[in-house]
Amino acid sequence: MPQGAAGGRAGDTGPFPGIRRDRSGTTARIMGGVDSRYDIPADDDALLAECQVQTFRGTGPGGQSVNTADSAVRLRHLPSGITVVCRRERSQYLNKKACLERLRRRLEEHNAALDVPERVFTAKPRAAKARQIEAKRRRARIKRHRARVQADEE
Repeated sequence: MPQGAAGGRAGDTGPFPGIRRDRSGTTARIMGGVDSRYDIPADDDALLAECQVQTFRGTGPGGQSVNTADSAVRLRHLPSGITVVCRRERSQYLNKKACLERLRRRLEEHNAALDVPERVFTAKPRAAKARQIEAKRRRARIKRHRARVQADEE
């Protein structure tokens, strides 16, 4: 997932992850939490109903047909705040279909990430600590021998 301000999601523009500010910066709203699970509708129309759809001109190679037709699609899933963009195809319908597939995959990844158990931190083994200290001693010895020759020693 792309990182945004303060290590949150890409759309997080507030001071903490999960907080979004509007463009003027006056109001902030708390998004659906990072730990909330989202129901993914099986029907594309139902998923599309939960989204804000924007169409725009897809730039890049392709000539006049790309520069004049609003074929690129941006879908923003309102409950989660996840945004997906597709501008690969010349058809708005195909781009919207690809966006829905990407959004469905991103929501599944988000829900799957919630099933991963929390990491249990363990103490560093004594042998690992000893290896680390020995490596530091070796490094310090190398650096000590790098000392420049003083002017009076020349």
